[in-house]
Amino acid sequence: MFKTFLDSGKVRVGLTLFVLSILLAVFGPWLASVSPRAIDYNALGAAPGGAHLLGTTAAGEDVLAQLLVGARGSVVVGLITGLVSTGLAVVVGITGGFSGGRTDKVLTVVTNVMLTLPGLPLILIIAGYLPEPGPVTIGILLGVLGWSASARYLRAQTMSLRNRDFVAAMRMVGESRVRLVFSEVLPHLTGLISALFLAGVVGGVLGEAALAFLGVVIPDSVSWGSMISESQQQSALLRGMWWWFGPPGLCIALLGAAIALLNFGIDEVTNPRLRRVRA
Repeated sequence: MFKTFLDSGKVRVGLTLFVLSILLAVFGPWLASVSPRAIDYNALGAAPGGAHLLGTTAAGEDVLAQLLVGARGSVVVGLITGLVSTGLAVVVGITGGFSGGRTDKVLTVVTNVMLTLPGLPLILIIAGYLPEPGPVTIGILLGVLGWSASARYLRAQTMSLRNRDFVAAMRMVGESRVRLVFSEVLPHLTGLISALFLAGVVGGVLGEAALAFLGVVIPDSVSWGSMISESQQQSALLRGMWWWFGPPGLCIALLGAAIALLNFGIDEVTNPRLRRVRA
């Protein structure tokens, strides 16, 4: 299956971009030649070129250094958001869908309540009470408040699978519920769970950018979102300083495109109809 997954050109491009984003997040701070907050008073708002390959901000800070260092903050938030939201969705959705009865009713009520909560305003309120909302904290908040829709998808699919003949046959021979879930249900939901995780990563990166745009970050922290926020506050667009907001916006767009391409590849492998069309 993995070889079939890699046969798709979209998957190869998406996987390459995604791996590059991860590598940039891991090694970016060591690749930066200067501190992202170091000020060059001789190059305030300088265009790309010379000692500053991507130019400088209005305060004279190197844009390339901020782009390299900021990759870690954005990608870490995305990965944590994807892990937390997908983990909660798997536990709640599959447990409720397979168990049914009172357990399903209680978990459905919890899911519906979470769906009605205003996510962004609630995050702003919670973050306001935290001393320093770093990337890990923001990722957890976004994940805890963003799992409910995914749980509904998994619940519906699990309810469909629990009534299939192969599950009924295993239940008749005395298999436990835990074994049925892990050996019969989860393998059929792998593609959907992977897609939900990737969607959670994109949601986390975009959510972090939105929160940074609203100022819900540590003052001296650097991320792709904070770069866009600072450029907006300093009217970079009106001043023609495209090199300030363009690179971080492009990086976020490329990461989103990479995950979208990976999702297409997962669909082609796990969806029988798409497999036949591709063949």
